[in-house]
Amino acid sequence: MALGLLLLAVVLWNGWAERHPQQERDLRVQLQEELEDRFPEAMQPDADRYGIFPRVAGAGQQRPLRVLLVHGLDEPGSIWADLEPALGAAGFDAWEFRYPNDQGIDRSADLLAARWPDLPADRPLVLIGHSMGGLVIRDFVSRWRHPAAEPPRVEGAAVRGVILAGTPNQGSDWARLRVLLEPRDQWAAGRQSGFSPLAGLQDGTGAAKIDLQPGSAFLAELNARPWPQAVDVRIIGGLLLASAPALGDGVVAMDALRVSRAPPPILVTASHRGMLARLFESDGEPPAIPVILTLLEELGGSE
Repeated sequence: MALGLLLLAVVLWNGWAERHPQQERDLRVQLQEELEDRFPEAMQPDADRYGIFPRVAGAGQQRPLRVLLVHGLDEPGSIWADLEPALGAAGFDAWEFRYPNDQGIDRSADLLAARWPDLPADRPLVLIGHSMGGLVIRDFVSRWRHPAAEPPRVEGAAVRGVILAGTPNQGSDWARLRVLLEPRDQWAAGRQSGFSPLAGLQDGTGAAKIDLQPGSAFLAELNARPWPQAVDVRIIGGLLLASAPALGDGVVAMDALRVSRAPPPILVTASHRGMLARLFESDGEPPAIPVILTLLEELGGSE
């Protein structure tokens, strides 16, 4: 009986949420704020887990650009394992921004703005985002660091350009299934910093999956916002099946990659994650990596 009532409640909630996504988002944000008020210490983002961290120092002659990497939704941390050494070998200093990725994307951009002064400011940066990380980057650049026709809201290193790899600029229906990826993310986090009863909620209450859905209020506002002319955008997309190009990388459809003021996407034959990370150690270099190195040169990495 109890199980039946629980299943009925889940079905009714999902049905209501599908019809009222913004109200669902408001409830999720309210829950997170309530938890932060009631349990401030437990809900405080772990400084060892979230923030901006140096990852690799460039070998050889100093490059005129640095690189900041921004991961996507429910990413346990291994997405950059192949790119980081390639960046270092090419002479680029690379940093990574890690954040509570289940919270609203705007909150993640706010956290990036708060931690931006942690970066050295003597050289500009290229920001590289995978999946949702690209949306965090777009929100931060256009709202905080280089808002069009407005003074910066945060000082520090300038942004020379952004590279969006597999970013759902127009949304992805797969965001509804984020709950399937959450255990992987929390397992990796628990191994790193220890398990906590509130660990899953410290990472956010699920507002991000609503922001990621096609037609969301967040995406509508972000895509309508002016982009700074001084910051170049490059897009990389995955092609999982040559016979079905509309499917894109299996998570982000081809049409979802598009964004104004950007050249057409550069396509690589790969899955959403496989464009940047090997599935097996014996696999060859992920195909987006040489593309990224070429784009960094175009964006001023060899000046």
